[in-house]
Amino acid sequence: MAELLIVAVLVIGVLGYRYIADFSWLEAFYMTVITVSTVGFSEVRPLDPEAKIFTVFLIIASVFIFAYAISVITEYILSRNALQLLKKKKVKKLINNLSDHVIVCGYGRNGMQAAERLKSYKKPFVVIERNREVIEKYEDEVLFVEGDTNDDEMLVQAGIAKAKYLIVAMPDDATNLFVVLSARQLNPNLFIVSRASLVTSQKKLELAGADKVIMPDKIGGDHMASLVVMPNLITFINKLSTEGQHTTNLEEVAIEDFLLNSENNSLRDLDLRRKTGCTIIGYIAPNGEYIINPEADLQLQPKSKVIVLGRPEQIQKLNEMFQIEQTSFNENI
Repeated sequence: MAELLIVAVLVIGVLGYRYIADFSWLEAFYMTVITVSTVGFSEVRPLDPEAKIFTVFLIIASVFIFAYAISVITEYILSRNALQLLKKKKVKKLINNLSDHVIVCGYGRNGMQAAERLKSYKKPFVVIERNREVIEKYEDEVLFVEGDTNDDEMLVQAGIAKAKYLIVAMPDDATNLFVVLSARQLNPNLFIVSRASLVTSQKKLELAGADKVIMPDKIGGDHMASLVVMPNLITFINKLSTEGQHTTNLEEVAIEDFLLNSENNSLRDLDLRRKTGCTIIGYIAPNGEYIINPEADLQLQPKSKVIVLGRPEQIQKLNEMFQIEQTSFNENI
């Protein structure tokens, strides 16, 4: 609206000087500009009474219209800045309320894939990203902290003190190394997963404090070769979807969930196959040892986990069984 009024004033001024004062088009445009801008230059040539009256009205109209246009533009700029400030305060408040969440450093290809998987599992996370265009594109879907991941203050703003996991997905290994070092100092209990592009960087990242180091290029190459060597097996494994809570075929369950019932002393006692249809395919001991296809008489230990396999509806039944047992256990207490 303000832009249209300014254009209208210029057009009226040019037409007025052209036909009232009989100026050429260039002279009319020049007179209009120096009049509405109030720069104080002299007229092209003396004005007759009609042209003077037109000039008076043009000056008055242009002053009000330009003042209105400036106020509109200023209000727009201030409101935009205020909106950004309100958004940042809202994001800061949401982050401060998080605990045991995930921090993702970098929202590139790998960071975006990690974020999508976390969203599908409804796992709370915060992304540190410095590219303003990326933030503006996804800020309605993701909690962002705008800044450089190399800055410790950004990690603090992302709630690293209360975070449980850190995913470092920057494309540069040196940057990832620096972030891992800083994060490990800020939170010694953090579980850190870092990306690496070079084989030589893997050991360095582990020494810096990364619990797991992932090489996307190596994984991609291995996967493509496996599709050639044993395509049916790899296709079957790909069918074991882990895209979201309601489409997964694999589930990791803490033994504490089973031990609500004191009779569950071994895998056989759980009898998950009969109760839910799920099959236990793995056992993770408290010391981190992985046992594939464990024996039925394996004794359950606190702080261990089991990996179960089943169709989505069977996994859902398993989770519902835990919820019922947990509710019953709390009521008995």
